Amino acid sequence: MSSRAYELGRPASGKRIIKDLLNQSDNRFCADCGAPDPKWASANIGVFICLKCCGVHRSLGTHISKVLSVTLDDWSDDEIDSMIEVGGNSSANAIYEAFIPEGVKKPGPDTSHEERMRFIRSKYELQEFLKPSLRIASRPSERSTLQSSFSRKIMDSFRSSNSSKNSEGMVEFIGLLKVKVMKGTNLAIRDMLSSDPYVVLNLGHQTAQTNVIKSNLNPVWNQELMLSVPQEFGPLKLRVFDHDTFSADDIMGEAEVDLQPMITSAMAFGDAGMFGDMQIGKWLKSHDNALIKDSTVNIVDGKVKQEVSLKLQNVESGEIELELEWMPLDQ
Repeated sequence: MSSRAYELGRPASGKRIIKDLLNQSDNRFCADCGAPDPKWASANIGVFICLKCCGVHRSLGTHISKVLSVTLDDWSDDEIDSMIEVGGNSSANAIYEAFIPEGVKKPGPDTSHEERMRFIRSKYELQEFLKPSLRIASRPSERSTLQSSFSRKIMDSFRSSNSSKNSEGMVEFIGLLKVKVMKGTNLAIRDMLSSDPYVVLNLGHQTAQTNVIKSNLNPVWNQELMLSVPQEFGPLKLRVFDHDTFSADDIMGEAEVDLQPMITSAMAFGDAGMFGDMQIGKWLKSHDNALIKDSTVNIVDGKVKQEVSLKLQNVESGEIELELEWMPLDQ
């Protein structure tokens, strides 16, 4: 979300803007422990946090985390703009929690103070979960200056990504999404013994379609489709159909791909060509999505890519494998 949208009709009180941000779905839970209904924020990091995590943030010092109350404190325009430019807890966590190692557990609402302190210090002060190129090694006497420099670097990445937008008519586009439809596995039978499957992708008002593969329940497409990504993007919707010559095509399942983890990470990191191969984000498998396994976002040969394995929904069987590639407009 850009600050410009708020500047056009900015109310006299900055608290109203902060409350509007707080009402966004990803900001209704503490960025660090997931406790509901946070009432505090770190203005320079750009996250909303609960009272328990607020105490830990204060102990880090304002050079690392400047804590303000959503309702009680006065906010400067710069502090409000920083919160807007980061875009919320999900965007910030895509950076600060990009590399949580195995064995490190994110705290919950009832986690002890000691465990909460350990995680938050690792996340923000020690920067242990960041991509390696953003980590800052410093002596104590240098820490304030370097932390400030790091914060500016993070904010600059959000600002540069927000500024590289292209518009067409009333729709603003922020980049291109290349979708390589790899293959299907164990697809449903819709004809006598087999099916003639093809895949349809929808993003906003755009539609793209693969070729039809005749009589195959395990088709291999390896076909690339291109879609423009609007500023206000939703999920990538995927449907599989069986092609029929003399009647309406039968649906063979559907699924949705959450683009937020990939696009948020890619735009925050900026020019992927500047970095070596590394993981920069992750879309986690859960009961409310179609993922077969966790899907990581990676920089590979200077490109942001994500492999996605989906179990088709509302159908008796079937899986689809995709490879996504994010392409900024200035590439």
